[in-house]
Amino acid sequence: MSSHAGIETLDFHFQGFRPAGAFAPVLVGVVGSGNLEVMLEPAAGNQCSVHVETSARGFGSTWQAVLEDFHQRHPLAGVRLSINDMGATPAVVGLRLDQAVAELPLQGNQP
Repeated sequence: MSSHAGIETLDFHFQGFRPAGAFAPVLVGVVGSGNLEVMLEPAAGNQCSVHVETSARGFGSTWQAVLEDFHQRHPLAGVRLSINDMGATPAVVGLRLDQAVAELPLQGNQP
């Protein structure tokens, strides 16, 4: 965790079990008051890494809980998520993450 100019930076890593394969980067949402954007990109390896830059400082444990919940629902491997947040609620974060995953080709193959 680090911070600069009022922005807190958080990084999380999860072991993935569902390879995302090749896909074009996905961008959902818009950075603005009370909202966020999520960029989902392919990455090497079996992890799902998440980089968060947020204006809402001091909520690392909340981010951890939201991202763990997301990863339980979508245990993706070989992906990198970048989140730029301007104070979104956990519900909005979950919505944007689900929207990004819905853009992946593998989504239609989910049981």
